[in-house]
Amino acid sequence: MQLAGIRNNVLAGLTSSFALVPECIAFALVAQVNPLMGLYGAFIICTLTAIFGGRPGMISGAAGSMAVVIVALVVQHGAQYLLATVILSGALMLLFGVLRLAKLIRMVPHPVMLGFVNGLAIIIAMAQLEHFKQDQQWLQGTPLLVMSALVALTMLIVYLLPRLTKAVPPALAAILGVGLLSQLLHLPTRTLGDMAAIAGELPALHLPDVPFNLDTLLIILPYAALMAVVGLLETLLTLNLTDDITETRGQPDKECVALGAANIVSGLFGGMGGCAMIGQTMINLSSGGRSRLSGITSGVMILLFILFLSPWIERIPLAALVGVMFVVAQQTFAWGSLRVLGKVPRNDALVIIAVTVITVFTDLAVAVLCGIVIAALNFAWQHAREIRAEQRLGSAGENIYTPHGTLFFASTMNFQALFDPLNDPEHSVLDCQHLHFSDHSAIAALEALYLRYEKAGKQLEVINLSQRNRTLLRRANLAVPQT
Repeated sequence: MQLAGIRNNVLAGLTSSFALVPECIAFALVAQVNPLMGLYGAFIICTLTAIFGGRPGMISGAAGSMAVVIVALVVQHGAQYLLATVILSGALMLLFGVLRLAKLIRMVPHPVMLGFVNGLAIIIAMAQLEHFKQDQQWLQGTPLLVMSALVALTMLIVYLLPRLTKAVPPALAAILGVGLLSQLLHLPTRTLGDMAAIAGELPALHLPDVPFNLDTLLIILPYAALMAVVGLLETLLTLNLTDDITETRGQPDKECVALGAANIVSGLFGGMGGCAMIGQTMINLSSGGRSRLSGITSGVMILLFILFLSPWIERIPLAALVGVMFVVAQQTFAWGSLRVLGKVPRNDALVIIAVTVITVFTDLAVAVLCGIVIAALNFAWQHAREIRAEQRLGSAGENIYTPHGTLFFASTMNFQALFDPLNDPEHSVLDCQHLHFSDHSAIAALEALYLRYEKAGKQLEVINLSQRNRTLLRRANLAVPQT
């Protein structure tokens, strides 16, 4: 890597580390655990996935999507059960990668991806509004004016600085510039230190203080499975987005293995669980971070903040970080999806809107699952309508049907409607040369058709079965005359 590349990646990693700190603290507070657990998790997960993962340039850390699902566990059983859950969820993620199941992400349609991106962009923006509150009350008067002015100034710097120079990442310049301005002018604005103190020691290795028995497993397994699903989904979808932005291809299975191992280590060292973070990844990419060095820098800087730099980091105005995250939300949102809503099929538009809304109001896993179900039902419906048949008379006066399409659960009724046993001659032929049997419903439909002809006192002969179709019929022990 050339010197310029090293500089760009180090500065990008430094910028994303500033954005990681408030997010990880906020997510730790959401999960009702010590903020240092969030920072330890960010350091460990970000560093290990950067070193061993399959997608350079992607930033991982203690993510809010995973923090939300374990609040009830922490309230009922305490932080030690959370650590055990993080370890188990990491093992599930690792197993997912070892079994090379990351290819299942191909089942996520593009409209679901757009809805995912839009939903997370809205969540990022909405999360920043909490910083306009103090003691659960909205800021008013001078504090609100100062906060709003600094947020606006930060956003202006991020937008305008690239027109003057690209030597420094605009987000980094905005954070440092607004921070310096607020200190010199002694502006009355909240700082990072007002959220929580981030000074601490090196994380220590220790097993979670929980009983190692079946009862504990039954308590943590549902939470661990949900954390693993959410973490893998957000990571793989962010990986796909990073691939598109960088026009390169990552290794999703390798990323899953690294993420799982990182979560196991995080749990053993007292850190929260985590996954890829789309906001910080966008900051890193827009700041020039493309290699593993940017992720490593980001993770190591989190540790340096904890050990040595907390007095300075705690002085950073929250307004500067809020402004940067507002820009990230604006740049993350797929604005092009709004323009194509009226041009794409209605079902795809429905998927985009549904996934966006469900992501905002529930969680990512539910949103993606709903999007896939809607898309799959639409595909099945459209595919079912495409089945058709050509009909002709044979040399012996028999009626020859030649269906085209796929016979599966959604197309069986249309398939049956293609035939007329009552008015057909004594002998009819079903030519399956262009017919594909997909599932057990197809076999049942063929058997039902044969019985219709038999009941009418007529014969149906099946010809030109593919090897796969013959195998399906043989396994089902379906006795249909065939040649």
